[in-house]
Amino acid sequence: MTARLSLNQATTTQWTVPEVVSGCVQAGISGIGLWRDPVAAHGVEETAKLVRDAGLTVTSLCRGGFFQSPNAIEDNRRAIEEAAALGTGILILVSGGLAEGSRDVDGARQNVIDSIAELAPYAADHGVQLSIEPLHPMFCSDRCVVSTLDQALDMALQFPAEQVGVCVDTYHIWWDPNVYKAIERAGDRISIFQVCDWITPLPEGVLLGRGMMGDGSIELRRLREAVDATGYTGPIEVEIFNQQIWDQPGTDVVNRVVETYQTHVL
Repeated sequence: MTARLSLNQATTTQWTVPEVVSGCVQAGISGIGLWRDPVAAHGVEETAKLVRDAGLTVTSLCRGGFFQSPNAIEDNRRAIEEAAALGTGILILVSGGLAEGSRDVDGARQNVIDSIAELAPYAADHGVQLSIEPLHPMFCSDRCVVSTLDQALDMALQFPAEQVGVCVDTYHIWWDPNVYKAIERAGDRISIFQVCDWITPLPEGVLLGRGMMGDGSIELRRLREAVDATGYTGPIEVEIFNQQIWDQPGTDVVNRVVETYQTHVL
């Protein structure tokens, strides 16, 4: 029942890298999605060895992108190298928002495409696929000018499939009236599928408004079935940003992840 389940590290920020690895093993979860900052704090090579020795699969590394930054290309090259060192073939890209002082959203989106064009061959050389993640439109100005799965696909399809795919995150795409057609269109471009729920009212700050599966408004099983219908058989990452969840003991969180995943996603 948990064969495809992966715990994204963001769900248990209260845990160190060794603790989250141990927690996955104890819960019978075989996949883990890692984040660059805690991995850097523990050490990339040290994390890679820890995960490998525990028998876990690194299902993704988050994140690259933020292409409005002056040093974005250099930083993304490092992210690609880190993904390869950790043994994952997926680097999730959060495109970034508008450049400081800019209102040129079309220009920002073109910059995303141009940046990916520069990075994609380098990623391919390292055995890493860049996975474009669309974020809910409320994040367009500061975090992500790619707001729908169709937008992400329009970008990804300009490159070979082995170089660029898309991330389907239920939190960000569930509201889109075209989402099921977009998922069907995505086909083998889906590189990773992430789940959590949309809770209302949203807490102050919005970013921390993700909920445990079944606590909100998203038709999670329907979305999972649509993704599976494309032929996707890969991992299903649970990624939740929520301060109340982070304030709980990590073991309790992971146990509830397993329970709600089995109840509301499968």
